[in-house]
Amino acid sequence: MLSTALVALDATIIATASSTIARDLGSFAQVPWLFSAYLLAQAVSTPLFGRLADVLGRKRLMLAGVGFFLIGSVLCGAAWSMPALIVGRVLQGLGAGAVMPVSLTIAADIYTLEERAKTQGYLASVWAISSVVGPTLGGVFSEFISWRWIFWINLPLCFAAAAMLVLKYHESAREGDREPIDYLGAALLTGGSTLVLLGLLEGGTSWAWMSVPSVLIFVTAVLLLAAFAAHALRSAHPILNLRLLRRRVIGVPTAVALLVGVIVLGLSTYVPIYAQGVLGVGPLIAGFALAAMTVGWPLAATNAGRVYLNLGFRYTSMIGSALVLVGTGLTLLLGESSTVFMIGAFTFVVGLGMGLTAVPTLIASQSAAAFTERGAVTGINMFARSLGSAVGVAVCGAIVNARTTVGPDGTPAGPGLMAAVHVVFGLLFLIAAALVVLAFLMPADHPKRHTAQVEEPDEAATTV
Repeated sequence: MLSTALVALDATIIATASSTIARDLGSFAQVPWLFSAYLLAQAVSTPLFGRLADVLGRKRLMLAGVGFFLIGSVLCGAAWSMPALIVGRVLQGLGAGAVMPVSLTIAADIYTLEERAKTQGYLASVWAISSVVGPTLGGVFSEFISWRWIFWINLPLCFAAAAMLVLKYHESAREGDREPIDYLGAALLTGGSTLVLLGLLEGGTSWAWMSVPSVLIFVTAVLLLAAFAAHALRSAHPILNLRLLRRRVIGVPTAVALLVGVIVLGLSTYVPIYAQGVLGVGPLIAGFALAAMTVGWPLAATNAGRVYLNLGFRYTSMIGSALVLVGTGLTLLLGESSTVFMIGAFTFVVGLGMGLTAVPTLIASQSAAAFTERGAVTGINMFARSLGSAVGVAVCGAIVNARTTVGPDGTPAGPGLMAAVHVVFGLLFLIAAALVVLAFLMPADHPKRHTAQVEEPDEAATTV
């Protein structure tokens, strides 16, 4: 939870201070890269670190992630220019790419199936708290102290997390020879994934979708990823084992994570824009309306264990995806006379559904994987969610930008905003319907079998 707090705070705390940072370092044009660089580094490194955790050990990779975060935070806090700050954000993104999959993998290693939903709920609660605390701290630091404290505050968290891992987390020694690391596969996957995410995040903003740079980026990405896929299917020990996706209990949750990323980023981006641009409320009230979703998610995730132990993973995810469908459908009722309370209530329903969909499907895939595959499976799941987030931002952004104008603060405005947001909400509703279908495609499972499995955690893994 301490390590996850680093990632969760850093994802939210910088948003309210970006303009202050730009004024101090004198480069407004490079502000978007403070976010894009972080997201790119995190998304691309997540599957790699997940696999390396299986090869090199969870503890080593977790400490490496905290170390990247520490160095990146020091560089960001001492940044003398915007390029230096962006480099620091890349290092922080690499740290996040290690912490997120490995922390979830550790939870799968050391807790029983029954306990795991609770621990996933605790980890999700860190994000819920950070969604409120992060922007508040960012505003306080930038206005009353210095924006540099946004990054200095990470240092005691890094030391505390590292100390807890060193003193309390004891990992069993690996038996047998260590598997070789697939450096060629890692290079191809990193290059292709970076270009895909770069094209999605910057397309329509830094360059037009059908421009020469955009076409070159996506064509090169397709070639690199095709080369990676051919290499991975031939390799005995690929950095990302695509053969795992052939198992329905792993492939379906990966697809679920992709759609979850689209829905969450779509709502997180355009619910505040709708609240401010259409309803005329301030950013603080708009943030609280969205925070209802981040409250519903951990609330449902914490109690998901009771549900899937009684009903099984498949029916639990079907209930959760149905709630997401209902919540996104309710957003279609929002109009120019709606209230912030209505927004909060609708997004809360979505959050409840996410807690019963994203968490149980991830736990199902982890439970079906061997210990030496669990990190890779978790990394693939997290990468799919990151890719979905980038796709969501790109597609929803293209829809809104085509129907609105950009205001002086860089956000969509104009008379077409309400209609554009309705189209976005309609798209998210259709994606939620696809989520219901995927939940139905989860393999049938037997709750009694799960109950029999919760007696002992994976003793071959780790102890605390």
